[in-house]
Amino acid sequence: MIAVVAILFFVFTNLYTEVLWYNQLGFLSVLTTQWFAGAAMFGIGFFAMAIPVFISIEIAFRFRPVYAKLNSQLDRYQQVVEPLRRVAAFGIPAVLGLFAGVSSASRWQVTLQYLNRTPFGTTDPQFNMDISFYVYDLPFWQGVVGFASAVVLIAGIAAIATSYLYGAIRFGQREVRISKTARIQVAITAGVYLLLQAVSIWLDQFATLSNTGGLITGASYSDVNATIPGLQILAGIAVIVAVLFLLAAFIGRWRLPVIGTVLLIVSGLILGSLYPWVVQRFQVLPSERSLEQPYLQDNIDLTRDAYDVSDVDTIPYDATTTAAPGQLRADAATTSSIRILDPALVSSTFAALQQFRQYYQFPTDLNVDRYTIDGKTQDVVSSVRDLNLAQLGTSASWYNQTVVYTHGYGIVAAYGNQRAVDGQPVFAEQGIPSTGALGDYEQRIYFGENSPDYSIVGAPEGSPQIELDYPSGTNGASQTYTTFTGDGGPKLDNVFNKLAYALKFSSQEIFLSEAVNNDSQILYDRDPATRVSKVAPYLTIDSAPYASVVDGKVVWIVDGYTTTSEYPYSRTEGLSAAIADTYTPKPGYAPDNNINYIRNSVKATVDAYDGKVTLYAWDETDPLLQTWQKIFPSTLKPMSDMSAQLMSHVRYPADLFKVQRAILGQYHVTDAGSFYSREDAWTTPNDPTSPASNPTTQPPYYLTLQVPTQDAPSYSIYSTFIPLTGQDTSKSLNGYLAVDSNAGSTAGEKSADYGKMRLLTLPKDATVPGPGQVQNKFNSDPTVSQALNLLKQGSTEVLSGNLLTLPVGGGLLYVQPVYVRSRGETSYPLLQKILVGFGDKIAFEDTLDAALDDLFGGNSGATAGDGGITTPATGSGSGTGTPAGTGDNAALTKALSDAEAALTARTAALQAADWTAYGVADQQLKDAVAAAIAASGAQ
Repeated sequence: MIAVVAILFFVFTNLYTEVLWYNQLGFLSVLTTQWFAGAAMFGIGFFAMAIPVFISIEIAFRFRPVYAKLNSQLDRYQQVVEPLRRVAAFGIPAVLGLFAGVSSASRWQVTLQYLNRTPFGTTDPQFNMDISFYVYDLPFWQGVVGFASAVVLIAGIAAIATSYLYGAIRFGQREVRISKTARIQVAITAGVYLLLQAVSIWLDQFATLSNTGGLITGASYSDVNATIPGLQILAGIAVIVAVLFLLAAFIGRWRLPVIGTVLLIVSGLILGSLYPWVVQRFQVLPSERSLEQPYLQDNIDLTRDAYDVSDVDTIPYDATTTAAPGQLRADAATTSSIRILDPALVSSTFAALQQFRQYYQFPTDLNVDRYTIDGKTQDVVSSVRDLNLAQLGTSASWYNQTVVYTHGYGIVAAYGNQRAVDGQPVFAEQGIPSTGALGDYEQRIYFGENSPDYSIVGAPEGSPQIELDYPSGTNGASQTYTTFTGDGGPKLDNVFNKLAYALKFSSQEIFLSEAVNNDSQILYDRDPATRVSKVAPYLTIDSAPYASVVDGKVVWIVDGYTTTSEYPYSRTEGLSAAIADTYTPKPGYAPDNNINYIRNSVKATVDAYDGKVTLYAWDETDPLLQTWQKIFPSTLKPMSDMSAQLMSHVRYPADLFKVQRAILGQYHVTDAGSFYSREDAWTTPNDPTSPASNPTTQPPYYLTLQVPTQDAPSYSIYSTFIPLTGQDTSKSLNGYLAVDSNAGSTAGEKSADYGKMRLLTLPKDATVPGPGQVQNKFNSDPTVSQALNLLKQGSTEVLSGNLLTLPVGGGLLYVQPVYVRSRGETSYPLLQKILVGFGDKIAFEDTLDAALDDLFGGNSGATAGDGGITTPATGSGSGTGTPAGTGDNAALTKALSDAEAALTARTAALQAADWTAYGVADQQLKDAVAAAIAASGAQ
């Protein structure tokens, strides 16, 4: 009894803390709606199972033959069962009801969607039904029929077992004797069950429109001309056999229903399997292209609609492969924005230069964002400085982990198209507290992707501050402390709340510690994706939330998708497999997340300071979102409430783009005949920098670029396509997909071009090299190999950065940064070289400007702007490595000569891992650069 009470109390505290969490966040209605819906469905399932089973058992018992002569075995069974009969009569239905209730409760979403369904306004080509029928109605009614069939079947089994136990059904040597009551009960039960099967078979014809596998997703020729008519006939036969069973209940003859049952089984085999196979084998296969063409066209059209790629702008791009002087002059705006900083390689560089303490950390892959700096939009590589409590070592006490180290601090951002003279990033925002071009903002990160499981914050006004703010201070202090003043979590202002959370987190300190007071709050479920998924359980959350400075705060921007797998004629994609690439590894299991419809319907923000979650309806035309808005009213805000700064940081989500590019690999072909032949099927290339033993798909990249038909460069996400068959290193480029990712900077108003998809298609006879071919050329070029081998000498290693592809100069330009890293434990990558390729030509230089000029015959016609070397002292440069200004005098000449010598000495020291010599040369370089700036008169 004590154990039961303890278990119930633990369950109660878990539910109670959930109420506190949702209530504090302002989404309690989301929790209660789920609970009420689940409870109602549980009750329906419980009673819908328990009552029929109980009635079936009770009827069989009450109308048993009183004077039936039983064999000795049954007599012994009765003697065992009889003392427990009343318990079994109620217990068996109750236990079955519990299982049925749990199963029904899990389908609360299907039921609520059906009750609040919203029409799509589009019909399917086969039955002319609105798409909403397949998304809402069909799953609901299939569930109802399946559940009812299970109830009737179990009730029938219970009736037969009870009748047999009490002699209503007896088996002789040559016959079966059955009482009148048992006959009526069994026959009616069988008739009802067959009627339900008739309904199920009738519904199955609609499910053929979501069939997967083979050539077509949806109903094919054999489905339409054999399977669907066969299912309709089978449903009719099932109704007839059901009527025969109902007649047998009264006339007492079983011959007709038995014959009908055999006929139904044989018909099922013939109509459901044999006939469709005959049609497919002898009619379709000899003429498959012509017979399947209309159904294949339906598959193409509805797949493109379901994945929102029907409006892709296909642009023939006759890419040149010849590089000539001045060729990039018309693309100067694009080349000046080329990102040479690889967000996947500079995380350790950020950590080495900006982490400051072991209890801070940066994620493995940084974010590519953009900010308006000095009136110009700049692409930056950025990240929050989050906590890493695993590195506290001997200081990792409960007190330190829970009430002292409670938050990260600040954002670090580096210009994407700049590097310092030594290969370090040029920071637009740095230090702790952070300073730079992002302005003033609340820098404390209480809610992040690596925040502790829980922290206890807050204290009465005037009490000592114990939360470590950042590791520096004023008046000689080595640290600064703070007290959380926001509303970020449930309050621990009474004994019961403290006890509840002590049990939830299995921590007696929450209840006993003096650090927990009536003004304390407990912060948990702090990951932005987790918070959004809890308050919007109907959304599929993007795998890469990102943090931006918006309106004086750091906010996490999280993309949410509405999805379904019931869209007719639409190809099914495994979401986890579609988004897997170098940045997003495949899961170690096979999740059930197949989809064939997706919309980025919600943009969510999570305040990094107080954890506030705000949901914005981004795609208000989405029928799925409209349905969920009916279920959870008042939880979403309109897009018009989004501020101008928030709009400027919203981007086209990467996961949606990955799914769409997976679809467009084949469904860029809109003609059914061409699609059938697979003559132009594409795929996304493998990441050429991934290991050959474990290749990964090349991720899409965010860049500011200008695609043909665009008037100006725009922040975009892009990916490339190569032929589906063959090795990557032998494949030319077939297509280039770019999507305008700039939502604009007008409050509450989406840019007209946001989400515009442009697909550049190269001529089939083109020989534009693909990423694998270009990487192979980079690696095998004698000059490049020699230079890389020199960089690899000593204790250093060379790291190839992301291989970017840009449609400039009438062709496709490849750009790859090359990093050098010492093999020491405290080393980090430094950007030293730039590889570029255009057609069959490549170049390898210290700066992007120099590489482009070399590639295009000495003068590319465009400058890379800030893509060259910049000085650490100023954080800006001319893009050529030469300080701004003319200043042609002896002092300037000497300073430049000294800088060149110091740079050579420092590179040699880096290759030899001689850090003492490296430091001396680095200082000499800084002194020489400062002297050059002074001599030239530059600021």
